[in-house]
Amino acid sequence: MLISQQELVLQGYYMRVLPPPGQIFGHPKGLFLLFGTEMWERFSYYGMRALLVLTLVAAVDDVNPGFGMSKSSALHLYGWFTGIMWFSTILGGWLADNLIGQRRAVQIGALVLAAGQFTLSAAVPGNLPLFYTGLVVLVLGNGLFKANISTMVGALYEQGDARRDGAFTIFYMGINIGSFIAPLICSTLGESTAFGWRYGYMAAGIAMLLAFLLQTFLGRAMLGEVGVQPSAKLALASTGGVKKPLTKEEFDRLRVMLTVFIFCVLFWGAYEQQGGLMNLYAQEKIERMFGAHFEIPAGWFQSVNPFFIVTLGPVFAALWERLGAKRKNPPSPVKMIFGLALTGFGFLLMLGATYEQAGGGKANMAWLILALMFHTMGELCISPVGLSMTTKLAPLRLASLIMGVWFLTNFGGNIMAGYVGALAENQGDAAVFGGLAGSLFVFAALLWAVSGKLVRWMHGAEDVAAEVP
Repeated sequence: MLISQQELVLQGYYMRVLPPPGQIFGHPKGLFLLFGTEMWERFSYYGMRALLVLTLVAAVDDVNPGFGMSKSSALHLYGWFTGIMWFSTILGGWLADNLIGQRRAVQIGALVLAAGQFTLSAAVPGNLPLFYTGLVVLVLGNGLFKANISTMVGALYEQGDARRDGAFTIFYMGINIGSFIAPLICSTLGESTAFGWRYGYMAAGIAMLLAFLLQTFLGRAMLGEVGVQPSAKLALASTGGVKKPLTKEEFDRLRVMLTVFIFCVLFWGAYEQQGGLMNLYAQEKIERMFGAHFEIPAGWFQSVNPFFIVTLGPVFAALWERLGAKRKNPPSPVKMIFGLALTGFGFLLMLGATYEQAGGGKANMAWLILALMFHTMGELCISPVGLSMTTKLAPLRLASLIMGVWFLTNFGGNIMAGYVGALAENQGDAAVFGGLAGSLFVFAALLWAVSGKLVRWMHGAEDVAAEVP
């Protein structure tokens, strides 16, 4: 007797909505729509991020006027703003899980983010209250957008599909193509006296409109029903309409996420120095002259990390997929150990820059570029791996909410980044870079010590199925 898919869902055989048929490079075609949507959103975010601190500290009477804040005040604001951006994903995840579904949340979020960027553009120069309003609007839009698009990536794959870690690394490449292009355009416009800060923010707003159009006009064809229904509704249908408490396995898996959460907060606190302290360091203490007549805009160094993501991402994606096919893929906590250590080594290289620059000159840009390369390798072992792990460990009815909780690592890390970066004003750059390197190495050792227990608590969530459907 033939049974409809809807009947199978009600009987508990399906825990997800199937994506439309058709693949690109061995992955569901919907992955590449999400790739493109996230690419333009990250263009918007990283274009704004490259300008934010520089706009705040620019003098009000400068030829390209800003708001004249002190460095420490600007870095504190940067930390709180970028942190709250990630905190907002909890509310957006809950709304998607219970009321509006992930697809609608992403579409609404894209429009709100565009409005926020255009508000920043209108506020510069001189209107600080309106600038703060734009930052609040960006927080609201990010809450709806960020966790939900990542959750939809995981929904494209069955549990145990060896392609999932590689898929998140491919998705992460989309993030970083946008991140790479953004400073080259937004910083070129924003730091230029011929245009000014407002044109950089305007370009970021246009990128968000492109993300909205992609999702609106291609979503049905490439994603089908994925992300349309709230996850809580699907989960309830899979249990025959009976609400069930979390099982012991589900609790254990959430304990894994809570433990790893602590280590990832430190990672993001170190990593986010790129947009704050390292951004200011590039502007003031890195030799940026290229030839005799061209000075590289400081914001362009914000493109170095995404450049390495795009070039190294395929290597990591292929590595995870090959190891997964052989059932030798390291568990997520083990990958994160490597990530912490690699990021720590990047800060040792920044110490080299401070020693070269200590004599009164400026440091060679090679120090900064190499440091960012190691930060990138660390990021590839932590961020896309963490996204993938979250979709494996989170109960279906809490899928987007738990993704929002995962993004709280960014919340804590970004706030930490603002305060740690501000210490350089009194303690010096070398003290901050050295302290971050040492802390990352210590935390890598601690995570190694508890990794075995974490893998047991995962109860086989990362075990690869015998065959990939």
